[in-house]
Order: sequence, then structure tokens, then C-alpha cells
Amino acid sequence: MLDRIAKHDPILESYATVTHDQALADARAAEREIAAGRYRGPLHGVPLALKDLICTKGVRTMGGSLVHKAFVPSFDATVASKLRSAGAVMLGKLNLTEAASAGYSPTFGVPRNPWNIDYWPGLSSSGSGVATAAGLCFGSLGTDTGGSIRFPSAANGVVGLKPTYGRVSRYGVLPFAESLDHVGPMARTVGDVAILCDAIAGRDPNDPTSVDAPPPTAFRDLTQDTRGVRIGIDRKYALDGVDAGDAAALEEALRVLASHGAQIVDVRMPDLSALLDTWRTIATAEMAQSQAATYPSHASEYGPYMRDFLADGARVTPAHLAQARKKGSQLSAQFAAMLDSVDAMACPAGGAPAWRVTRAIQTGPAAELHQAWGAAAPRAMDFAAPMDLAGTPTICLPSGFSPGGLPYSIQLAGRQLSEPMLCRIANTYEQATSWHGRHPDLDTL
Repeated sequence: MLDRIAKHDPILESYATVTHDQALADARAAEREIAAGRYRGPLHGVPLALKDLICTKGVRTMGGSLVHKAFVPSFDATVASKLRSAGAVMLGKLNLTEAASAGYSPTFGVPRNPWNIDYWPGLSSSGSGVATAAGLCFGSLGTDTGGSIRFPSAANGVVGLKPTYGRVSRYGVLPFAESLDHVGPMARTVGDVAILCDAIAGRDPNDPTSVDAPPPTAFRDLTQDTRGVRIGIDRKYALDGVDAGDAAALEEALRVLASHGAQIVDVRMPDLSALLDTWRTIATAEMAQSQAATYPSHASEYGPYMRDFLADGARVTPAHLAQARKKGSQLSAQFAAMLDSVDAMACPAGGAPAWRVTRAIQTGPAAELHQAWGAAAPRAMDFAAPMDLAGTPTICLPSGFSPGGLPYSIQLAGRQLSEPMLCRIANTYEQATSWHGRHPDLDTL
């Protein structure tokens, strides 16, 4: 892994920090423990990497922002501590958009899609998606506030799981919007994501929003069959205005699942006309709160996108925020009611296929980035924001490739705490297809 990072990451720019010496020391320790019969489980000795907003003791955690460039935590985030306890080897920290927004700081590296470096790498967990797809780690952790596990997973052709809100502790994770932030795993297969999900989930007294629920059994239940499992589809919601190839891949995925005993049923999504304004009001206001110690006092240290985003958040009045929270709760209740009628709902992941982008757009003002993104993928947030507002789990995984060789992706959304069911359905599809076995050729970059 370290050799691959040294060879390919100067082009891909997925890593913010490579902990070379510590990784080798951890690997040797794992080797000794395993040889002595002290095997900790399926993550023992496995090289992983973390999005660089997850605190790591003694290793800088910059959040993609100049204001945190010198921040070296004195403690591990709960998820980092859990992975260390499981025996995982930490390769380093992964680049992201500034403070997990949509735009990058001009100061930091911008990850590049390994399928085609001129195309979008996804949103904030882009370093996680790129490194995982390129084989520069065996798995990674990302965060999702408005699609930032699913978009980069889809754009880079890997599996991404956004857990139920509170299923995984956010303690020690630099916040974007605390009522919307989720921490979750990304890997090349559903089984690997299930192992990671089981390892990082659980109640944490340090995070008052974490859920007190039995631990998930995603990996244990992975190979259960899908006969009789009900999968919902609202074809108007899922297919209108979507890339034709991505839509066709979704329909084919449903046929594959039906051939394995799943029941495909029609469902109706709630009205999403107020979705984007609702999500944006909450997200910008909470981002302004989370950055209050450094904005506006250090405004000049932020990149153009973040300055625009924070300025929007500063303009949100308490009344406007309360109204948005009310609308968000209503939409979430309607979405949850729909999910109660099925075991999962299928739709695009929103981040596929990737679209042509430039560094100037990615590091520039918010209006320019949103104009380019909206022209390329106008419905992306329709497939991300409902699940973040409602705090419901989703999984996305590769479902094909465009004529230009860019990944397609299917998303499965489920009820609260249904990660094992989602992994089970996703695994059935993955095992019936070969998309997960196709990887980018890094030697052609």
C-alpha cells in the first residue's frame, strides 16, 4: 500500500498525510500478535485510511481548511479508536473538500478520479473514494451530510454505506452540520463495508446523539437470501432527468434482484419541491455555528466556496432556521412512512456517472461550482438529502459503466437501523454481477 501511494498519489492527490513509519510499526505489531495467536478479528492488520476531519492522536487533522492546518489532536475520535482496537493499520489521512462542504480550499490537494483524472471525484469524502477505488487503502471512512459518502463512492465505483444517524459516534469528528452529519465506511466490496460498519457502530457516552441499540450484524447476516424481500421503486423519482445509462443500470439491477426472489413494488416519494432550500438552510446555519470560532475572524483563511457558504449561513435567521427544521421533520416523517412499507427503496446514488470538472471550478466561488454541477447532474441532491434529513441508512454500489468507462451506481435506502438488510440485498446483487471486480488502470494515468 505504501509503495502504491508513493507511486500513484502524486497524481491522484487522495492523501493529505501519509503516516508511513507509524503504519509500518502497526503492521509489525499486528504480525506479531497474529503469529502469537492473539487474532483480534477481520480487520487485524488491514491497512485503512481516514478522512482528514476524523481526529487522530498525534497526527494532524486539518479538515481541508487552512484554519486547521496546524491542528494536532491529543486524542483519537471514537471511530479511529475502534479501528485501532480492531487491529487495523492506519495508512494516513485523506483529502476532502474544505470543512466537508462542496468546494476545496486552494491550499490543499484536490483528489482526482482514478477512472479519468479530468472527471469529478465526488464531494467531501473524495479522497476516501479515490484512495479506495485506486487500491491505495483496503477501506476508508468518510462522512455524509448531503451525499458525501455516496457521491464519491458512486463517482469512483466503490461501495459506500451511510449508517443511521447516531448509529456511529461523531465524537472527535470535526462537524459540518451536527444534525445531519453521519460517519460511515467505504470499500471495494459489500462484505468489507459490512465488516467496517460492525466495527465502528455502537453507543458512545461521548456523543449524546449516538443511538443506544444492539450492535449491527451486517457481516453475519450478509449471505442470507433475498427471497420475499420487498424493494420499492418510484420510477418518476428515480428515473426522470437521470443519465440514461445510469437509469438503465438501475432497472437492470432490479431485474437481477427480482431473479433472486426479491419483490419489486411501486412506492411514492413525498413532494421534494422544498427539499434543497430546507437542507441548505439547515446545513449553512449549522456550518456557521460549527465554524464560529474562526469565522468571520479568520475569513481570509477560507477558500472562496467556504466564504460564500458561511456568509449564507450567517444570514439565516432563527425564525428561518426553525421553519426549515419543521419542514425537514415533516419531509422526514413522510419519507420514513414510505420506507416502512418496504425492506428497501432503490434509486440512483446521485454521483454517477462523474462529470468533467476543473480544479478552478472546484476551488472557486460557490456560484460557479453549483452552476457546473447543476448542469451536469441537476438531480443529484434529490438522491442524497432526503436520507440525511431523515437520518435513515443507505448503501450504494457499482452497477455498470458508461460508454466512456465511468462507473454507474445503485443506491438502496432503508428504515432506521436496517444496515444489515441493506448489506444483505446489496451483497446479493454484487455476487450476481461482476462490476465490483473491475478496477481502474493506474498505469495509464
